[in-house]
Amino acid sequence: MDSVDVQVLKKADEWIRAGHRAVMGTIVRTWGSAPRPVGSLVVIRDDGLVAGSVSGGCIEDDLVDRVRSRALAADRPQRVKYGVTAEDAFKFGLPCGGTLELVLEPVTAESRIDELLARVLEGRQTVRRLDMKTGRVTLAEGTGRDVLSATDEALVTVHGPRLRLLVIGAGQLTHYLAQMALACDYAVTICDPRDEYADGWLVPGTTLVRTMPDDTVVEFKPDMNTAIVALTHDPKLDDLALMEALKSNAFYVGAIGSKKNQAKRRERLKEFGVTDSQLERLHGPVGIKNGARTPAEIAVSILAELTAAKYGYEIPAPQPVAPAAAIESGCVA
Repeated sequence: MDSVDVQVLKKADEWIRAGHRAVMGTIVRTWGSAPRPVGSLVVIRDDGLVAGSVSGGCIEDDLVDRVRSRALAADRPQRVKYGVTAEDAFKFGLPCGGTLELVLEPVTAESRIDELLARVLEGRQTVRRLDMKTGRVTLAEGTGRDVLSATDEALVTVHGPRLRLLVIGAGQLTHYLAQMALACDYAVTICDPRDEYADGWLVPGTTLVRTMPDDTVVEFKPDMNTAIVALTHDPKLDDLALMEALKSNAFYVGAIGSKKNQAKRRERLKEFGVTDSQLERLHGPVGIKNGARTPAEIAVSILAELTAAKYGYEIPAPQPVAPAAAIESGCVA
């Protein structure tokens, strides 16, 4: 599954190759309760077809009309605002007086969308600079610290995976987690030195390494955009990874296993010099507690907890309720 940004880039590239005129819009600033975040993309074809979204649909209608009539970004990049007044906010469906500022650019062969798309699909973070006066585009390797910026001179955007996920173990659960993480724009690396698991790895778009987990974590150089999850159920492998991961700057470190096994793991890790404060960072059992039982359901719970950690949310303790199956069968009083 492609991310929204990749879908937009693919459509832009497809339409230009087919000889269509197109305009691409990027949200560069928001005020109030804007419905889409900074960096969101939309591309509008000359006949009104749209890919992506910058407002959930309310502004797109106006953009389509103005693009089709060549009133916006016909020849060079242009900045526009929507929802500046309360009247405009109501007209364009922006909640609570929200305001959007967009950079619109005519997409041509010189926009280098094909090159950008190729780099993103290779898993390379790329910085794209659009000259606001000439429309000239340059591409450069991302550093992991780049952010979107917009001035009268240039629009600088960052494309490709910004988050990294390192998973220890290439078992069935990891297949589901890797696919879901790719859809959420993680660059996914799988580490498993065991041939019986690594030889069966089948998820395209991921990187498989067969080195030992502790060496892999060290070489990975985890930063605040990195999550590490140990899923082998083998202490000899999971613990090696966790020893290094818990000392790193990774924003999330998790390990599969029951509460009883997690308690034993913590004691083992302390014997190898992992401190109590470092152990407090360990999410184990991994994932939110939602009753997940199948590998796919457990993968959902892990990615949900990753998402909460990424945005700084603490998930409250679960409150068990009657399962849906029991309600449907009439077994609940």
